[in-house]
Amino acid sequence: MPAEDRTNPRSPVGQPPPTLIHRPVSITERLQTDELFRCGQPLEVELGSGDGTFLLEYARLHPDRNLLGVERLLGRLRKISRKGIRAGLTNLRLVRIEASYFLEYLLRDESVQALHVYFPDPWPKRKHRKNRLINSRFTEVARRVLAPEGLVYLRTDDADYFAQMTAVFAADRSFAREETPAAMLEIITDFERDFLAKGIRARHAAYRRI
Repeated sequence: MPAEDRTNPRSPVGQPPPTLIHRPVSITERLQTDELFRCGQPLEVELGSGDGTFLLEYARLHPDRNLLGVERLLGRLRKISRKGIRAGLTNLRLVRIEASYFLEYLLRDESVQALHVYFPDPWPKRKHRKNRLINSRFTEVARRVLAPEGLVYLRTDDADYFAQMTAVFAADRSFAREETPAAMLEIITDFERDFLAKGIRARHAAYRRI
């Protein structure tokens, strides 16, 4: 088994593996996400987990859901893994890969109950906006991987990026806007904490696949 995933996540019962980081055997085949967790529960995915502040707390509050964090920086993932193991979070796993690639090529159809995207890189220069994660292509892929009635939760501090987010979802009739649960907004991410300290307001939106 790959070095970052040394034990079967289903054994021993009640104990997390030595690492929560899963290294996919293939990056061209769809990931069998149900095999990563001991319990067959609804799966939610955070694309870009940062230091794991949201992911760890959300996993702790929702033991009835499986959480998969996607992040490209290995150092961040290792820290999240250590914290998750100390907290005994058996419903949490991590993957090191680019979020857009993971979403489009590794997630199976209708396998996810919710996607969380918090404070993605805004790529503020006009010539770089094509690199933004949330675009018209994102809604197409999200529609495929989300289960019926699945949700997308978004947050950003960037007004221009938020306008783009809401525009692309408004243009896709497969999604309807919803209120973000107050309890979810109470879980502050690491980036959000920094922005709030500077007096910068975070913007948020949620969309349901219909």
